[in-house]
Amino acid sequence: MPDYGHPLRFGTFLTPTNAAPEQPVALAQLSESLGYDLATFQDHPYQPAFLDTWTLISWVLAETETIHVSGNVLNGQMRQPAMLARSAASLDLLSHGRFELGLGAGGFSDAVAAMGMPLRTAGEAVSALDEAIDIIRGIWDVSERRPLRIAGEYHHVDGAKRGPAPAHDIPIWLGAMKPRMQRLIGRKADGWLPTYLYLQPGDLARGNEIIDAAAAGAGRDPREVRRLLNIGGSFLPERRDTLQGPPSSWVHDLLPLVVEDGVSTFILASDDPSTIQNFALDVIPLLRDAVEEARAGAGTSTGRVRPAAALARRRSGIDYDAVPASLAEAAIEPGDVRYATVRNTYLRGGSPGLVLPVRDAEQAAEALGFARAQAGPLSLRSGGHGISGRSTNDGGIVIDVSALNAIEVLDEATRRVRVGAGARWMDVAAALEPHGWALTSGDYGGVGVGGLATAGGIGWFAREHGLTIDRLRRVELVTADGRLLGASEDENPDLFWAMRGAGANFGIATSFEFEAHEGGDVGWAQLAFDASAAPGGPAGVLETFGRLMEAAPRDTTLSLLTGGRSGSEQRIVQVFGVVHSDDPDTVVARLRPFAELGPLVQQSVQIAPYASVMSQNVSPAPHQGQGEPHARSGLIEHLSADWAQRATELLDRGLSYFFQLRSVGGAVADVPQDATAYSTRSANFSVVALGAPGRGLDEYWDAELLPLYDGMYISFETSRDVARIERAWPAATLARLRTLKGEWDPQGVFRDNFALR
Repeated sequence: MPDYGHPLRFGTFLTPTNAAPEQPVALAQLSESLGYDLATFQDHPYQPAFLDTWTLISWVLAETETIHVSGNVLNGQMRQPAMLARSAASLDLLSHGRFELGLGAGGFSDAVAAMGMPLRTAGEAVSALDEAIDIIRGIWDVSERRPLRIAGEYHHVDGAKRGPAPAHDIPIWLGAMKPRMQRLIGRKADGWLPTYLYLQPGDLARGNEIIDAAAAGAGRDPREVRRLLNIGGSFLPERRDTLQGPPSSWVHDLLPLVVEDGVSTFILASDDPSTIQNFALDVIPLLRDAVEEARAGAGTSTGRVRPAAALARRRSGIDYDAVPASLAEAAIEPGDVRYATVRNTYLRGGSPGLVLPVRDAEQAAEALGFARAQAGPLSLRSGGHGISGRSTNDGGIVIDVSALNAIEVLDEATRRVRVGAGARWMDVAAALEPHGWALTSGDYGGVGVGGLATAGGIGWFAREHGLTIDRLRRVELVTADGRLLGASEDENPDLFWAMRGAGANFGIATSFEFEAHEGGDVGWAQLAFDASAAPGGPAGVLETFGRLMEAAPRDTTLSLLTGGRSGSEQRIVQVFGVVHSDDPDTVVARLRPFAELGPLVQQSVQIAPYASVMSQNVSPAPHQGQGEPHARSGLIEHLSADWAQRATELLDRGLSYFFQLRSVGGAVADVPQDATAYSTRSANFSVVALGAPGRGLDEYWDAELLPLYDGMYISFETSRDVARIERAWPAATLARLRTLKGEWDPQGVFRDNFALR
């Protein structure tokens, strides 16, 4: 049987003895330290001499860092499949993708029955395992929104909720010796896991033939099934028998199992530390070399094998086979388990044809080179939180830089820090806090650095320290033609100018160098008012908030949030934000004028580290946005009575469910208008309204509010109207941007966010 070309992996098969419960844990840790890929444990839940394998696996995953862990194999009769699926996914998430699922039909039926489980024949046990696999995969398939319903003879679920999705594509390996189980492996499983001790000559070849035929009959590539093998032996000075001799004889015995029988994972059954060490140090390196040489001579294909189900979901216009080798292993396609975690963004639902996570700038350049040659849209994603940015799409490619998340202090004296484009602002705040530093950076810590730091960055220190881009000193990026460049005031200064306010048009930012400002504890305030009962009503609250905010000291940056009425008449307005002071009296003095906006219905004021403010309410769960957000944005210098009345009318008509004012002005306006590509420096407020498309928001906004605005903040405008470009930047800024676009991206490679022509 030919070699299937899978990468070689090695594991240990350990006894879960309860006589010395620390022993299997220590042996798993030893396996990890020696570089094994896998630690496995037999599973006999009816055997009092053994620890419960599932509990042991959980403990070992918590006590290790890199090694993968599996049952070898778990008793399928005694583990209810829906719960098994959720437990497996949970362990995989908690261990960052290190759990593997080895399953068996469940032998020793009398012992199983003695534990209260149904007494099944061998054939019935195989049928039950067949049904269990469908349920397990169904629970993991969170891309399917309908509840799971499977009515089997032995297992059934009726409306079970799906999820959680595991952290990686958990393989299902089946321990099997008989043809019926082998046919099940070919149809549905990811691996065959027999034990060499129980095999007769020719059993591997015959089993492979059965599995391959069943796989082909199910429309699968036989290479989808990894061939694993439990082995055991002794290290002796001279060879006496198979796997009984010196390391060189072990290599001699194992090599044919790879190149002739397709085995690619060897799992050493031993509880002897010396044997485990000898195999790792003296056999594995030699076997790897021998296999590499044999495969080179035979021209064996060793590329990643995509399941048939994944291949069926590929989108047209993308040459999947041409994905660069350095990106292929991490690439995520619509048929992959991980796809559900990367397809959507914070508010937007997407169906990209391919997501390419990159680990460094060189890979970003490779990904871009590949994407340029494909049809369909190209999107860039750092944190996936952007409202305006098209960081997902339908049928195109997403280049995901979230793994570029390193944060490094470059110079203590100047507070110079380098931040990867994929970092989140909560992580930046946490990294800077021990130094007593901070960076103004939006108002939600889950936002990625890349999108915000190329658009502007209106944050809690904006009035005191300016926009995020005002603290930017250098950016590293991949340009449209694939070059890796730096941009600063002294290095490609025109590009540096454009990246600060229109960066999504000019490259893939991979890292930023910022000059942090003083941080420390801040006053964090959250106030809520009944604006309906305030003097002047909701319009009066809006106008007064604007007047108070403009008059406030620069250490105070607050936002106002409201929406439609709650009930028949009442409208709640929330005011929240930061006073950059750790003195309670100062914080109270700054907030007192705002506390009189109207009748308070709720209030919370505390002194807290800025890092804790940025980390609150951030969910670690993948984005699950659906549909298409609809938001309009405006930058305005003063909140006049006229504007306040028109804004209130918009709310009264129910055209916006989320209406927010963010404070700018102060230090933002200190920077000359032509210093960066950011839109309108003179504005004291950024306005954003979210509403349902086709419900009148656009018509009212364009007719009543748009004439009062001086510009817009591109991070909060979702309209695809080509005229928005004319409103996004002042005329002189736009003219310069268009000239630079022609120089740096004449083909319009970057066109997912406010595309310049």
